[in-house]
Amino acid sequence: MLIAFTLTPVGVGESFPDEIADAVRIIRESGLPYRSDSMYTMIEGEWDEVMDVVRRATEAVAARAPRVQLVLKADLWPGKPGMLDGKISMFEQHMADRGR
Repeated sequence: MLIAFTLTPVGVGESFPDEIADAVRIIRESGLPYRSDSMYTMIEGEWDEVMDVVRRATEAVAARAPRVQLVLKADLWPGKPGMLDGKISMFEQHMADRGR
């Protein structure tokens, strides 16, 4: 399972690094492959372990903010581990095969 999610603390102002720091720590300490960018964090693993990380990260933000918005997108592709990087590689190969 590959998920992309974002947590937004609401009611804490425009900058919220303290509210997000505990969530980032939980993600890093999970041991699951992950990648963060300016909009989402992607995590790869089995359903229960990935959803546990999302739940704990959400709870960590909720402990510091009066409201939390969670956006989550999941790609369930049984038997396909390594898709955090694999999907990108597959796309690049597709483009190369077509000379683009």
